Amino acid sequence: MDIVQQAEQTRLEAQANGPILALIPAYNEDRFIASVVLKARHFVDEVIVVDDGSTDETSALAEATGARLLRQPSNMGKAAAINAGFVLARQLNAQALVMLDGDGQHSPADIPVLLKPILSGEADIVVGSRFLGVESKIPRWRLFGQHALTLATNAASGVALTDSQNGFRAFSRRALDNFNFQTQGFSVESEMQFLIKHHELTVREVPVAVNYDEKPKRNPVAHGLQVVNGIMRMIGQNRPLFFFGVPGVFIMLLGLFFGYGVVDSYNATEKLAVGSALIAITLVIIGTVTLFTGIILHTIRAYMTERV
Repeated sequence: MDIVQQAEQTRLEAQANGPILALIPAYNEDRFIASVVLKARHFVDEVIVVDDGSTDETSALAEATGARLLRQPSNMGKAAAINAGFVLARQLNAQALVMLDGDGQHSPADIPVLLKPILSGEADIVVGSRFLGVESKIPRWRLFGQHALTLATNAASGVALTDSQNGFRAFSRRALDNFNFQTQGFSVESEMQFLIKHHELTVREVPVAVNYDEKPKRNPVAHGLQVVNGIMRMIGQNRPLFFFGVPGVFIMLLGLFFGYGVVDSYNATEKLAVGSALIAITLVIIGTVTLFTGIILHTIRAYMTERV
């Protein structure tokens, strides 16, 4: 029995609990969207394509190949497209959903691998990882950026993954019910890790291959900076004590270091280094205010979370 037959058998056995869906957020992907939809249909009950304001033939080709189409009124960003797809999935009472890109990077043949832990109840979210034994020809500059963003996301969210930025993922109904993304741009995968931590969801990773034959449509540096900006914003919102407290303590210690130098100089020369003293006092004040800002925001967030 080949992988398509196995997936079909699993899908039929699971249909009683609700449909299994594929979600493809797409923006100007008419070169690849038809083949991705056709291949994905082998492994799921229905494919949803969210056209995020494309100006090419993405919508027409998605519908022609049998996908259920949602059209955003303009290019609203990946997070908004995913939110729209998740809303429809909940309306359709989906028991599981797998998300993949529309540019051909992800192989629909890996869909059963991602769905297996979801359908068996082992995980709420399954993330495809490019770094778990399946070799892909990834450009070195991409490797560096992916690992750097993964390290930052892991440290900030408190959830450890080997590939935080891979958009090839599967979700249980519990995850679909708990996920509503607030971020803009392409930091939605990082936001998922914060939500995983917040909602105490179970996450697993499985190895997948990725195709990098096509050149990136977006400037990779701008893309990376956009993700970093999103991560910083989410740290400020979700972990204010960490975001403000760590810099606050560092600034205070720096001020105390300058202050020690001022005192040591005065003891040796009996002359006050006014400039250095002012710098020390300013740093201590800034550090103290920053630290207490983090403490206050942390307390407010904890109180609001308990109320909710």
